[in-house]
Amino acid sequence: MIDEPLRIGVLASGRGSNLQAVLDATARPGFPARVALVVSDRERAQALERAARAGVPARFISPKDFGDREAYDAAVSAALDTAGVELVCLAGYMRIVGVAFVRRWSGRLMNIHPSLLPAFPGLHPQRQALDHGVKVAGATVHFVDEGVDTGPIILQASVPVLDADTEESLSERILVEEHRLYPEAIRLFAERRLRVSGRRVILEARG
Repeated sequence: MIDEPLRIGVLASGRGSNLQAVLDATARPGFPARVALVVSDRERAQALERAARAGVPARFISPKDFGDREAYDAAVSAALDTAGVELVCLAGYMRIVGVAFVRRWSGRLMNIHPSLLPAFPGLHPQRQALDHGVKVAGATVHFVDEGVDTGPIILQASVPVLDADTEESLSERILVEEHRLYPEAIRLFAERRLRVSGRRVILEARG
């Protein structure tokens, strides 16, 4: 039984819609995690406003204050450590985290991606899906490794691609599933029900 909620750190660069889904979920009675800190690399990110409205500590850490990515990542890690963060969630974070950061948070670093990985990693996956003419797209929550969207998959949800879809309409429908999946993945992690075996994530039965 978990006595204290798991402490989450969320890294976000933009409007923070996935952050909002996490904030809403963690505010529900009995949810086994809470957001301890939100960090953004953009001063005017809407994600920081969402955190403030929810009463969650939020920090803008400017990349311009650091000489390279490694120094910046170290500063972000230090902020997460100070907040007692146990799980880091990337939510629309537009910076590529470095190898040292990934290794520091290995097994405790999640990302959400708007495709059914391993299909369409990287930028603009919804556009990639449309360009390839696939009939099914979706969303994936995965642990982050040293590759680009190559870490062990935790949860996925599929979304049909409609003939009339644009990148924007497909993105919005996938986003609905993202908002459902991310809090669920966090809940499973907080309940210690996720076990990584090689490249696979195994879901343990509830104890």
